Amino acid sequence: MATSQAPGEGPVRPVSVSLHEGTIAALKARTGKRGMSAYVETLIQRQLERDRLRELIEDAEAEHGPVDQAAVDAKRTLLRSDAAGSADAA
Repeated sequence: MATSQAPGEGPVRPVSVSLHEGTIAALKARTGKRGMSAYVETLIQRQLERDRLRELIEDAEAEHGPVDQAAVDAKRTLLRSDAAGSADAA
């Protein structure tokens, strides 16, 4: 029986994907030919994390109702002012 691996775990094995030539060229320019796999692996892991976070948010909103945008904006302002204060102190 196969064991399900979490993203980023388990042995590495080659797979085939189809990409547009322009995407491949941009990828090679950014990573070099030998860094492509690691770059793509990181991107996929990040997207999977974002997908899961979106699912958690949707579940929470289904249970508790939509997020109060004013409260989110207030917290965002507070976090940004704390970050600005930390940068000024440095």
